[in-house]
Amino acid sequence: MADLVRRQVDVIVVTGTRETIAAKQATSSIPIVTFLHPDLIGAGLAQSLARPGGNLTGLTTLDTDLYGKRLEILKQAVPNLTKAGVLVSGRQPSYGRGSPWEQALRAAAHSLKIELEITEADESNLESVLDSLAARGQQGLIVTSDGIYVAQAKVLAERTIKHRLPAMFVYRQQVQDGGLMAYAARTPDLSRRAAFFVDRIIRGAKPADLPIEQPTHFELIINLKTAKVLGLDLPATLLAQADEVIE
Repeated sequence: MADLVRRQVDVIVVTGTRETIAAKQATSSIPIVTFLHPDLIGAGLAQSLARPGGNLTGLTTLDTDLYGKRLEILKQAVPNLTKAGVLVSGRQPSYGRGSPWEQALRAAAHSLKIELEITEADESNLESVLDSLAARGQQGLIVTSDGIYVAQAKVLAERTIKHRLPAMFVYRQQVQDGGLMAYAARTPDLSRRAAFFVDRIIRGAKPADLPIEQPTHFELIINLKTAKVLGLDLPATLLAQADEVIE
């Protein structure tokens, strides 16, 4: 980011949380467009959706608001689910302990009669954390949004299958790599829409005057092959909800 500032670029386009924070720390004058941040307002990166203020605008994924829905979908896949693990990255501040995200997720879990175990994991201890969760009798897994879990998608898929641990992910790629399910806003839609903001800024608009947009379409991806390996007979009503079923 410091190098981009030195080059005096016209716009900086960023994806996730760490990139957005780094850009904001690097410059308060060069326009920034972000499109994969889960909660720009909660992170203090924008004043409001309608009037972002400052030099940043773009799109939010609304990811922090989706975990109750993800847990609900996982419960449909595993009707006897009463204990679930949740993987969070220590590098992702949006999913901190005691945060509004955790409070909302625990409230959703309580209504579904599911006991949660929230555990930090990264590339250094991912396999051992999954082994421990399985040893403690977890019946399902929620994997939060973080680049490390995309990079380690195949490891996550292999380990969850080994422990017969049905898992809900965020990104399509994680399901393509063998994960059971994913539910989120469509990343290609968000990235294409980001070009609209870049165009407006190049034409003279100020980021502070361009409202932050929220996704309008969310997709459910199911890997039926993984479901069969896990011994899950997914209900027809759940499969009917899926935007894509990988066989």
